[in-house]
Amino acid sequence: MKASCAPRKAPPRCSERLASGRFVGVLLLAPLLLLPTSSDACDDPPRFVTMKPKGDPPSNYSSGDRILYECRLGFQPVTPGQVLALVCQENKTWSSLQEGCKRKQCSNLADPINGQVIFVNGSTEYGSQAHYVCNQGYYLIGTSISHCDISGNGVGWSDYPPTCEKILCKPPEEIPNGKYTNSHKDVFEYNEVVTYSCDPSNGPDEYSLIGESRLTCVGNDEWSSQPPQCKVVKCEHPAVENGMIVSGFGQKHYYKATVVFKCNDGFNLHGDSIVVCGENSTWEPELPKCVQVSIPPSTHPPIPSTHPPVPSVSVSTRSTQQPMPSASDSKPTSPTMTPGLTHPGHPSPTDATPPNDAEGLGAGFIVLIVVALLVGIGLLLCLYFCLCRRKKKGKAECSASYSTYQDRAATPTE
Repeated sequence: MKASCAPRKAPPRCSERLASGRFVGVLLLAPLLLLPTSSDACDDPPRFVTMKPKGDPPSNYSSGDRILYECRLGFQPVTPGQVLALVCQENKTWSSLQEGCKRKQCSNLADPINGQVIFVNGSTEYGSQAHYVCNQGYYLIGTSISHCDISGNGVGWSDYPPTCEKILCKPPEEIPNGKYTNSHKDVFEYNEVVTYSCDPSNGPDEYSLIGESRLTCVGNDEWSSQPPQCKVVKCEHPAVENGMIVSGFGQKHYYKATVVFKCNDGFNLHGDSIVVCGENSTWEPELPKCVQVSIPPSTHPPIPSTHPPVPSVSVSTRSTQQPMPSASDSKPTSPTMTPGLTHPGHPSPTDATPPNDAEGLGAGFIVLIVVALLVGIGLLLCLYFCLCRRKKKGKAECSASYSTYQDRAATPTE
């Protein structure tokens, strides 16, 4: 076989792809060609607090462009006649410029009569505030705060200065069953005081003054509180079951009468021990209660004993029921003792360890009572046997004397 040397043709698809790629690149570069280059203009100029550009500034700034500034409203040039301008330099940056304006000043304010003016920031510059205050005994008529604000092309205070007038009060209200001092006056000055009091009562109970008795003129036609009332206030006699009154004895209890309570022995006080007769003829707070003290049961379980309990009751019963010996017995019969007490292997009642203090104390008392009973019975038995022996001895002597007498009587005399 022979190889063919004819040149191969490129497929038509490669040329189509190349053309389409160039078209897309042109579309992407077109917007970039439309944008201004950074080397042709300066950035936006800086902004200032006290100054603004004159007129309408352009949107683009080329090298050598100049912007003139003027003071904003409420401000004035620091140096009169100074030109305030910025220049776009060849290195595409703006020239330096400092704030060239300062705040304008409002006119000075004088203190009102019987008052004073206080400047919040200590000056009368544009944006400042002036506060007006009246002296004690006077009240303000007008606006209490004024602002240094723009007025036309300049600045001025927003309100007219107020005035300070003297504080006066009209007479206070009259009350039923009562009166107040200086009631003949038509006008009362600042800090002047009136005092209320109740009239005498025509009934069995007197009037009580409820509320503040002294009223003071504190503002223009303004008193320190509402007028009081004069009425009968009487509380019932307080009685607490299982309790007693310690303080506040009396047959009648009027307004603000105070009573102090105390509970009897064995009772606890529930509530307040001190009560006061209120304006509604009731005790405030409510009367307390005396509740009986309850002894809680012992929470400790009894300690078990290793020895059997001592039959103290049986000892006393047996000792008291012992039969008395007869007169013919020559020797007394010893009383029958409790095995638990006489047996050598059993401990005595005093040897047992009580489970607690209360039980040990009770067992000790029982042992003492038993011992005392035994000793008493023994003494009675000894006394009884002694008397019996003496009686027997006397009878024997009498019988011997009688026998001797009979023998002598039967023997003939010589």
